[in-house]
Amino acid sequence: MNEFLDFINTRRSIRKYKEGEIKEEDINKILEAAMQAPSAKNQQPWHFIVVKDKEVIEKIPGFHPNASMVKQASLGILVCGDPNLETAKGMWVQDCSAATQNILLAVHALNLGAVWTGIYPREDRMEGFKKLFDLPENIIPFSFIPIGHPDEEPFKAERFKKERIHYDKW
Repeated sequence: MNEFLDFINTRRSIRKYKEGEIKEEDINKILEAAMQAPSAKNQQPWHFIVVKDKEVIEKIPGFHPNASMVKQASLGILVCGDPNLETAKGMWVQDCSAATQNILLAVHALNLGAVWTGIYPREDRMEGFKKLFDLPENIIPFSFIPIGHPDEEPFKAERFKKERIHYDKW
């Protein structure tokens, strides 16, 4: 299989991490990859918060029930949408999705592990992140990605489902 396709097919969500810091240069590579994501009309309606403070990280599972693994992670990245930056109204969700996927791929390329924990459109989760990070009114928390050194080797999942493919019509 093509190396790049194999790379995509071997990326998995990692929820268990070993201790260890992540180099600043690797964080910058991850964020650069995020900002290379496609966006409607190239408006790039996103902001990113890198979270290293363990006291802050400890609070996240209190309002996000699917983010308990963040306590083991070296850091997390909060991806936020900014509708004020978009001219293609309503497309910020797709744009932030693409940025989040690029983060996951960059993490995998750096032999680190990560998992996408969804925030938007869950009001309780959004409110928790808004309060914890003192987000401005126009900023919408979209996803939170715990990142660390993997302490698990997940199996290769076979997700190809031919029955979900349609040509020319349903």
